[in-house]
Amino acid sequence: MSMAGNLRRVTSLSKVGGLRKVARLTRRRARVDLSHPARSPLGSAVVNCVAYEEGARVPAGRDLVETVERVRKADGGFVWLGLHEPTEVEFAGIAELFDLHPLAVEDAVDAHQRPKLERYGDTLFAVFKTVCYVEHTELTATSEVVNTGEIMVFVGRDFVVTVRHGRHGSLGPLREELEADPQQLSKGPAAVLHAIADHVVDDYLNVTASVQEDIDEVETAVFAADGARADPGHIYQLKRELLELKRAVVPLGRPIMDLATRPIRVIDPEIQAYFRDVSDHQLRAAEQIAAFDELLNSILQAHLAQVSVAQNEDMRKITAWAALIAVPTMVCGVYGMNFEHMPELHWKFGYPLAIGVIAVACSTLYRGFKRNGWL
Repeated sequence: MSMAGNLRRVTSLSKVGGLRKVARLTRRRARVDLSHPARSPLGSAVVNCVAYEEGARVPAGRDLVETVERVRKADGGFVWLGLHEPTEVEFAGIAELFDLHPLAVEDAVDAHQRPKLERYGDTLFAVFKTVCYVEHTELTATSEVVNTGEIMVFVGRDFVVTVRHGRHGSLGPLREELEADPQQLSKGPAAVLHAIADHVVDDYLNVTASVQEDIDEVETAVFAADGARADPGHIYQLKRELLELKRAVVPLGRPIMDLATRPIRVIDPEIQAYFRDVSDHQLRAAEQIAAFDELLNSILQAHLAQVSVAQNEDMRKITAWAALIAVPTMVCGVYGMNFEHMPELHWKFGYPLAIGVIAVACSTLYRGFKRNGWL
């Protein structure tokens, strides 16, 4: 039976809707991530469903319910069910099968959650914010630098249910890496949770490295010879994108620390040592983001200072030229008055004398302004 049939059988366990209605919804749905060869081209929210025993992949049953029953009878394996943006109807039967708490189910379906770790009986519910760097040829005031998504993880004694939101953060390659290390995978669902957390946090470090290149580019532009002409919109855009990254990274510190230090029934003590390593990486990413924020503030202040200095220089130049223009304006204004009795008015050397006075005065002012750096 196909996985779409598995989902229809599971959702029939729920009181929400009938079998035909759910089947129609799953056939219509095409929002499946096929970016990796491990993806199954299913017309539903189900991306993959795999059973493991002693770290090795084992054949699944005819449907999801039978697969779960086999794993529970074997007592030692677990099921990993991957979903991509499921609807409430699609998730209802799965929630009933694994006895998931309604509040956690609501968070998993609605998304837009803050990174957190919650315990509902023997089930852990973890929320991770995924991030990816958006490539761009040139940073502008509207460039998208960081794109975010979410991964929700339900971890029980014999199951892992992952719910992914967003176009990135595919877990197909991660699943293959885990399957290539049966010893680690044999530690159970906690090993999957650690692998997901490690994968997400590693992406944080990769994105911060890329963001640093953008910050270096802006910093170079600001401190260039014509830095006062740099666009402050680039700096504000980076700060906005950095805030988006900060919302994903910083709140995850407490949940990862809890996984690394607090005794949790479904987390093997051996796995907790691995979570401490993840916690170190998360802390490093958070520190880098804080440093970037401070650096952008300094760059912005430096840019504003450069603008102020440039404006002062412009005002000094304008003032100097106004002083130079004031001399001929004053002389010409005086001799432009129509009085009959004025000194030197009828003297044949009066005009050359006036021009000479203007030239000498303007030359003296120009040299003085030039010497003082006003021109």
